[in-house]
Formats: sequence, C-alpha cells, structure tokens
Amino acid sequence: MTTVTVCASKKYDIKIGSGLLTSVGDEAVKLGKAKTVAIISDSNVFPLYGGIVENSLNNADFSVVSFVFPAGEESKNGNTYLELLNFLAINGLTRSDLIVALGGGVTGDLAGFAAATYLRGIRFIQIPTTLLAAVDSSVGGKTAIDLPAGKNLAGAFCQPSLVLCDIDTLNTLPEDIFRDGCAEVIKYGILYDPDLFAQLEQDGLHFNREKIIAQCVRWKRDVVMEDEFDTGLRMKLNLGHTIGHGIEARSNFSLSHGKSVAIGMAIVAKASNCPDTTRIRRILEQFGLPTTTDYPVDDIYRYTLSDKKRSGGEIHLILPRRIGLCDIVPTPIDQLKSFIQAGL
Repeated sequence: MTTVTVCASKKYDIKIGSGLLTSVGDEAVKLGKAKTVAIISDSNVFPLYGGIVENSLNNADFSVVSFVFPAGEESKNGNTYLELLNFLAINGLTRSDLIVALGGGVTGDLAGFAAATYLRGIRFIQIPTTLLAAVDSSVGGKTAIDLPAGKNLAGAFCQPSLVLCDIDTLNTLPEDIFRDGCAEVIKYGILYDPDLFAQLEQDGLHFNREKIIAQCVRWKRDVVMEDEFDTGLRMKLNLGHTIGHGIEARSNFSLSHGKSVAIGMAIVAKASNCPDTTRIRRILEQFGLPTTTDYPVDDIYRYTLSDKKRSGGEIHLILPRRIGLCDIVPTPIDQLKSFIQAGL
C-alpha cells in the first residue's frame, strides 16, 4: 500500500493499494465521533461493492444507511442532489456523522457537494472505483453538480477526510471506462512528468496501477497544496478540459468525459504548435482514445463558452509547450473559435 498525505485546509491521507474496501470501518473509526454513515453510490457500483463496505462499517459498530441513484452523468443534477439532502435529513445524520462516496467521479462530485452543504458541512470519505476518479476527481476537494446551462456550474470546495483507493475495484471496470481514466493519467505526463509519459508509452494499458496512480496523486497533491482554490497553478489541471467539456456537452454527454478530454488535449496541442503533438496524439490513440471530432467548430465554440473558467471576455486555455511543460494562457473570447479550428 502507498500513502500520500495532503496538507491543505484539511490534512488527510490518500491510501492506494489492494483490498482496502474491507478496512473502511476501521479507517472510519479513526476519524472519531461518527455514529451513522451514509453510503452514497450508483446503481452500477453498489451491487458490486456496497455489501463489502456496509459489512465493514457494521463490524465497526456504525449504523449504516445507503443512497443509491441511477448511474450516469445525467444523475448529477439538482433533483438528485436535493433527494440526497432530504435522505440525509430523514435518516437523522448529524454534523459528527460521515458520508462515504463509493464510486466514480459522478458519485464523488454529488456526495462531496452534499457533504459540503448539508448542515453547512459534514465529513466524507472518498472511495474511488474508477481510474479517472482515483487519479483526479477524488483528490483535491472539488465537488459539483451540473446545471442545464453547463457542467459543474454549481459546487463547492470540500476536502475529504480520507481517500481509499482500492485498485482491485478497477478489475471490474469495463475496458472502455478504464481507457477513459487513462486520459487523465496521460494528462499528468503532458503537464509535469516526461518520465511518466515515457513509462506509459512503454507499458501501454498494462502499466503498474498502484505505482502510476500514486505518482499521479502526488502531482495532484502538490498542485492542491500550492493552489487549493483554483486561482492560479491549479488551472493547469484543466489541460484539455475547457474544449473537452464543450465537446462533452455538445454530445449531450453521450461522449464520455475521458474521451472528450482526450480530444481536447489533441486540439490544444495542435493549435498551439506543440512540437510533441505527434507523440501526444499517438499515445492517446495507443490507449484507444479519440483525437478528433466531427462536430462543427461553431458548435464546439458555443458550448465551450459555458465553461466555468471563463472570466469576462477571456477564457483560460492550458497550452502544452512540450511534454512536461504547459502554460496557462488567457485567451480572448473572440480568438477562441479560430483557435479551436486550428486544432481540428
């Protein structure tokens, strides 16, 4: 097992290894005071792992309740959020109790936003069960739901009290979903780590999961500790995301987050004339990720304008200069369409 410690507004551990689901109860006891734990999960993950987590918590003498919502991005909305808040209230959770987010990024975002706002904040544990959530969304305290106008437009910063990343859960992921997470892993290589990038080129989908996840988490940890509230350097973690979110929204979320981000990274690499564009596109294709889209530039532009990183007449783009070096570039809105066109 590997442990990475985050020292932000709250200090907490990220534990990465095999067989960690059975230790949830013991780990929750260490956090103190809680009597009731609410497991938040979706209809795909809960049948696989909900029983294991419930048993572990029951064995540690917690009272356990579970909220299971329909799997998919379309559930990360205001209606589900309010249903969850009412569920917590009806079941009498207090400020000393705990939420456990068991699942991927949608679950972590939804449960985390509820933890941030229910009773003005209660503690929660992240248990990511997808690669994407393990290396990205479960770490750093960003929580959100989607609005009809765009993705992640209502949210809060809320650091978890603990992250337990049981790599055994990745064994039940459909290969397509695992590949989605690889887009975020590749992102860390492009942003910060030429050695990580080269290791992924060498190993492909058969990379050492604990080692690579831990390395990505360390990079995320360092960025969060430097810029917890996303006003500066943390913006770099949005490499490929601004345009990727536009593509994802244009598809009405039929195209996954990971695939959309992969296309976004390919577009910004080409449009910024990055000398490593060929390597970036090649590794994305090696991992079975798309690098192009048939959506018209006008559509991508329109949906990209709803991105929350827009500030007045500018939007921040993360542009790769070479593998391991990227810049934050404020880009005037009136130049965005031509930039996207240059990357298609």
